[in-house]
Amino acid sequence: QNSMVLSAAIFITLIGLIVYLHFVKVDQESLLIIGSPPSYASGKESTTFIEMSQVKDVVINEAIHMQKVIYYLCILIRDPQDPQGVSEVVPLFQSSKPRLDCLVEVYKSCQEILAQREMPPQSS
Repeated sequence: QNSMVLSAAIFITLIGLIVYLHFVKVDQESLLIIGSPPSYASGKESTTFIEMSQVKDVVINEAIHMQKVIYYLCILIRDPQDPQGVSEVVPLFQSSKPRLDCLVEVYKSCQEILAQREMPPQSS
């Protein structure tokens, strides 16, 4: 009877580990303007697509959590009723929580892309 209990405990632990790796543990996250999914340790991927015309701006926000300042990158979604307003704030890299210097590099790249989007096309 003890061996059945031990076998059941090992089986439940393995199932729990597989569920954790598949649904909870994020292996990597990335931001690709045309879209790139984060991939979980089990290989599962999750994608959120935001159309470029909906992006008003990309900002670095800060929050205080447990006496610590946390920085995170956010996309500001343009409000369809008010072109100057923001309808939603979408935080990025929620699982990986990169350092501020990494966020600054991504922020600069995003700002360059947003600046190119707003430049009028040059005629030859």
